Amino acid sequence: MITVALAVTDGMLHFELSLAYEVFGTDPGLADPWYDLVVCGPGAVRAGRFLLEPDHGLDRLRQAHTVIVPGWADVDVDPPADLVDAVRTAHESGARVASLCTGAFVLAAAGLLDGKRATTHWAHTRDLAARHPHVQVDPDVLFVDGGSVLTSAGKAAAMDLCLHLVRLDHGSSVANAVARRLVVPPHRDGGQSQFVTTPVPAPGNHPLADLFPWVIERLDRPLTVEDLARRARMSSRNLNRHFRSVTGTTPLQWLLTQRIRHAQELLETTDDGIDTIAEATGMGTATTLRRHFNRTVGVPPDAYRRTFRSRVRP
Repeated sequence: MITVALAVTDGMLHFELSLAYEVFGTDPGLADPWYDLVVCGPGAVRAGRFLLEPDHGLDRLRQAHTVIVPGWADVDVDPPADLVDAVRTAHESGARVASLCTGAFVLAAAGLLDGKRATTHWAHTRDLAARHPHVQVDPDVLFVDGGSVLTSAGKAAAMDLCLHLVRLDHGSSVANAVARRLVVPPHRDGGQSQFVTTPVPAPGNHPLADLFPWVIERLDRPLTVEDLARRARMSSRNLNRHFRSVTGTTPLQWLLTQRIRHAQELLETTDDGIDTIAEATGMGTATTLRRHFNRTVGVPPDAYRRTFRSRVRP
């Protein structure tokens, strides 16, 4: 029997914790034996508004086959040293360690992600990379399987990783059956980049404040860097410098991002065909739109529409 230990302490996110408990703690009668789930913590812990009584202390983690670290609520606060030490010791003892959402910060603090590819919720990937520069943070994927160390992106991506673990342990048919019981897809296309919004920078006291809305109103046109520089009344060189300062990217990359975001909105809210959307976003052809959309979002436009299409039309 595979022992799965949930490592809990004050400040854990209850959604990811309960999700893991549902997957590994409820025997669906699909495999014999199922998992032996234990909850390990330093004592009674609070997760949101819930008070949780662990089965064992954190020292029990080193006896588990798999240790799961749920999301850590405040990534600006260092995780408790006893939790970090217990997770590190468990891994050194041979445990497979997986983090859900911001639980990656605990694994990073334990040194388990140094030199390895990892992910976390897209809103915190920059923080993870800045605080742990030896970690190869991938902001686009739903989860990363590094063998003995696994990390997932935020919230629902924790389910993707939990099902992946079931698939590794019991096979695809069992994982698919668990997914059906939970009414979730057994596998999702693409990565978390499809969920990231890319708003226009807020108006402010900078040279590009008037340029941004002007561009957004003309996304259907074949705009060039020279067009943007002329509108901003500056040289192309100065335009590039200001764009780097305000947006962190180049004018062409920013323009492409806005075209993709507009395409996402049209896919979500209209019945327009791909050719029509390509024209409306300045992509020209459906082939060009599909190429850039797939590269940026991680899934084809048709797949994105099936997932995010609004049920109620505006």
